[in-house]
Amino acid sequence: MRFVVVTGMSGGGKSTALKMLEDIGFYCVDNLPVSLIEKFAELVSMPGSEVSKVALGLDARSGQAFGDVTEILENLKRSGCKLEILFMDADKSVLIKRYKETRRIHPLAAEGRVEDGVRAEQQMMEKIRRHADYVIDTSLLLTRELKEELDRIFVENAEYNSLIVTVMSFGFKHGIPADSDLVLDVRFLPNPFYIDDLKHKTGNDREVQEYVMSFPEAEMFMTKLTDLLQFLLPNYVKEGKYRLVIAIGCTGGKHRSVTLANELYGRMKDRGKYGMKLYHRDINQQGK
Repeated sequence: MRFVVVTGMSGGGKSTALKMLEDIGFYCVDNLPVSLIEKFAELVSMPGSEVSKVALGLDARSGQAFGDVTEILENLKRSGCKLEILFMDADKSVLIKRYKETRRIHPLAAEGRVEDGVRAEQQMMEKIRRHADYVIDTSLLLTRELKEELDRIFVENAEYNSLIVTVMSFGFKHGIPADSDLVLDVRFLPNPFYIDDLKHKTGNDREVQEYVMSFPEAEMFMTKLTDLLQFLLPNYVKEGKYRLVIAIGCTGGKHRSVTLANELYGRMKDRGKYGMKLYHRDINQQGK
C-alpha cells in the first residue's frame, strides 16, 4: 500500500494536491485529528483492505496537537508503515497575497495579521518540512504544472529531488525579475530586432532561433551554461534548495533571451531528476 501524508503551509496548495491525488486513484482523507492518525493507518493497512493508495491531509488546523505529528509519523515508520511525506510550500509573500485575495482567515491568525499567522505556521512546520520526502514550492507553479510534478512522483514513480527549475526569459528594459537566482545577460549576441524580416517575430519562431544560434558564441554560451548547471543543480539539491529561477535577459525580452531560454530548457529538461518549467516574461511587451 502507498501511504502519502500531504501537509505544508496554509495556502501552499495542499487541498489542490489532495484533489489531484484523488483523481489518480488515491483514497483521500483531509484534516484528520492527530490523535487518530495511528488508528487510521492501522485500519487501512489491515489484510484484505481494498485500499491500495491513501493520501492523508494534515495541517495547522490541528492546532497545538500538530507538534506531535512528526513523532507519530516516525513511530509509524518504525512499526513498518512505508509512508511518504509531501510538503506543499510557497514564499511568505505569496502565501500572504493568496490569503488577502481570497479574504480567508489564516488558521493561526484568527484575530491578528495574516503575516503573524504565516510566521507562526512556518515555525510550527519547520520540523516536518525537514523530514519531508518531497517538497513542492508552488510560488511560481500553474495548476497544470503542479499536476505534472505530482504525476512524476506518484504516477511515473520517477526519482524526484524536490527542486523545480524555472528557465525565464526577460528584457532588461523592463527590469530584472525580482525572484531570479541566476541572471544571465545575452546582449553580447547580435540583435534580430534590427533585421526587418525578424523584427516582428520572437524567439519562438524558427527564423529567429536559426539566426541567433548561427553565431558560434551562442553555441559556446549554451555549452558552458549547460555544463555549469549540471554541476550546480545537484549541489543545490544537497543544500536543500527547492526552487531555482534562471533568468536569461536581452534588451527587450523577445528575441535573443527567448531563443536561448528555449534552447536551455530543451537541453536540460531530460538531463536530471528535477521539475523544469519555461516562462517568457516579456515576450508580448512592445519594443526591441
